[in-house]
Amino acid sequence: MEFVDPIKDIEKIMAMKENLQKRSLRDYLLFVIGINTGIRVHDLLCLKVKDIWDGTKAEDFLYFSTANNEEKRAHYINDQVKFALENYLASVEYKDNDYLFKSRKDDLPITRQQAYRIINQAAKDVGITGKIGMHTLRKTFGYHAYTKGIAISILMSIYNHHTQAETLHYIGIEKNDKQLIKVDVNL
Repeated sequence: MEFVDPIKDIEKIMAMKENLQKRSLRDYLLFVIGINTGIRVHDLLCLKVKDIWDGTKAEDFLYFSTANNEEKRAHYINDQVKFALENYLASVEYKDNDYLFKSRKDDLPITRQQAYRIINQAAKDVGITGKIGMHTLRKTFGYHAYTKGIAISILMSIYNHHTQAETLHYIGIEKNDKQLIKVDVNL
């Protein structure tokens, strides 16, 4: 597997969101969930409507088993994801048991390869020159969480990494990068 980069530039992220939203609300939702939750691509593609939507509103958390199935991890569903989800579901007919990212050809989810094509094409369309793949979504989530002050130990847990160095490398933080953290209690 080739190493891919996170999208570090917020303007590029916004351009990708705009590009995807114009093309397909499903594809836009895929990108928005990926960059806002850090969920693995396999888990994203296996999501069913009932996993994230209770019939009237989005769930606050998505739960997935870890790689070794010992525990369930919760992934927070923020307002960006909820908004994209509501718009998408309002635009399609669905059943609770449908895959969220259902193929247009059948009732199965889109493939990893199709998801890759969607994300890669949108990145090219907006001029992103780095190596882009499905792990880009997870890495983008981690990079921006870290730069906004989320503890590396939390990201290590999300990624199931064993060392800080492994996580920092994964999210594209170099040793020489200076990280200013705002500790704003704002009492």
